[in-house]
Amino acid sequence: MKTPDPPLNDSILRGLAAVIESRRGGDPDASYVARLLARGEDAILKKIGEEATETVMAAKDGAHQRIVAETADLWFHCLVMLAHYGLSPQQVLAELARRAGTSGIEEKASRKAQEREAEHQVKGTGP
Repeated sequence: MKTPDPPLNDSILRGLAAVIESRRGGDPDASYVARLLARGEDAILKKIGEEATETVMAAKDGAHQRIVAETADLWFHCLVMLAHYGLSPQQVLAELARRAGTSGIEEKASRKAQEREAEHQVKGTGP
């Protein structure tokens, strides 16, 4: 019997973010999240790289259950990264909502144009 899908909303992300935040400054020997946050940026980013690689490997194998499990690990570690930088999953969801209905090609072109404009401003040159 298939387990019903959880509702598609941000309550799960909010809950995980709250748990991660509650672990900040906690005992690294008692909490994985506390240990990862205490180890800092390099450890967190390395873990995201590992989880991304494991997700890709599961996908290449076509292992559906592993894809789901590894994606969950990847998302979790991304939430730890967001917490490390003082960001929230709601900010990511807001960005996705902002992009909704926009062609991916148009959105990418817009970001590149913004990056070029910012570069020119830093260098003090015109567009």
